[in-house]
Amino acid sequence: MTGPQIVWTRIDERLLHGQIRITWGKHSEANLILVANDEAAEGPNAAFMQAGMKASAGGEYAVRFFSIQKTIDVIHKASPKQKIFILCNNPTDVARLVEGGVPITHCNVGNMHYHDGKRQIAKTVSVDKTDILAFEKMVEKGVTCTVQNTPDQTPINVLELAKTAA
Repeated sequence: MTGPQIVWTRIDERLLHGQIRITWGKHSEANLILVANDEAAEGPNAAFMQAGMKASAGGEYAVRFFSIQKTIDVIHKASPKQKIFILCNNPTDVARLVEGGVPITHCNVGNMHYHDGKRQIAKTVSVDKTDILAFEKMVEKGVTCTVQNTPDQTPINVLELAKTAA
């Protein structure tokens, strides 16, 4: 059996919303969006979060909400027919997936909002030391990490951006 067919992995603090469905879903040719996020899968507001995200998917995609650990545990059982778009809201979760054996080769960084303690490295991306360490772990495991808000933009290496913005 071959591994899971992961067609796109994206970090977007907003998780599943209209831009994902309209732009990235079509671009990636995914048929399943996997929201890998502990809070959305099992948190106290999970049902509310899931309802809003399912509505954003517009019925065009199968949508799953798994914790990071459940994603690691079950991703290799995916059907070969599933073209999986993994969606996380921070680089630490993607790094955990990679370290757990999820075969991610590219991580697209879209929206990581500015918060206290973070510095802006691109129009829609702000990072702190924890984020940088997570990206470094991914790169060490062979994952390409690029900032690209929409498919028509040129992808830019996230660690290069972080160095020049230092």
